[in-house]
Amino acid sequence: MWASNESHFDDGLLMDGLDRIWASWRQDYVSGETGEISRASQGRCVLCSVLDLRATRPEQLVHVGETAAVILNAYPYNTGHVMILPYDHVANFDDLTQDAHLEMFELVVRAIGAIENSYTPDGVNMGANLGRGAGAGIPDHLHVHVLPRWDGDTNFMTTVGGVRVLPESLDSTLERLRDAFI
Repeated sequence: MWASNESHFDDGLLMDGLDRIWASWRQDYVSGETGEISRASQGRCVLCSVLDLRATRPEQLVHVGETAAVILNAYPYNTGHVMILPYDHVANFDDLTQDAHLEMFELVVRAIGAIENSYTPDGVNMGANLGRGAGAGIPDHLHVHVLPRWDGDTNFMTTVGGVRVLPESLDSTLERLRDAFI
């Protein structure tokens, strides 16, 4: 819902003239309560809680491997944004077993292929933020981001409004990428 960007008085208060996009669904993320997963984690690592779904609801994960899995990023930068993470709760690559290390990077390559086949992007970003200082939101559980990029995918909504517009639901993305991994 957009509000006028003209400055005016409302109940005697001077408004700042900025547009507002109400995204109340983000309150769970901002407060640290990310719905079912957060409630289920009860203080545990949220990524470990997501990985627990492989035993009860594997259809909620993009791909389940032997030592690592591919999951959707719940708050994606772009449609198709996935994360590859080991089942072991480790913070660094050198803490991985050899098998987990090999499978993680095999899954990175497969994720890139699935994204390219599913979305035909102009490019793909791949990387890991190791440590909070590097931007890791969950620094204690290693994960690698893979996401599609398109020429001009940063638009006025992002640069001016500080908002991402995603043209596809997470359910549709999950189905599309699961199919591409088969």
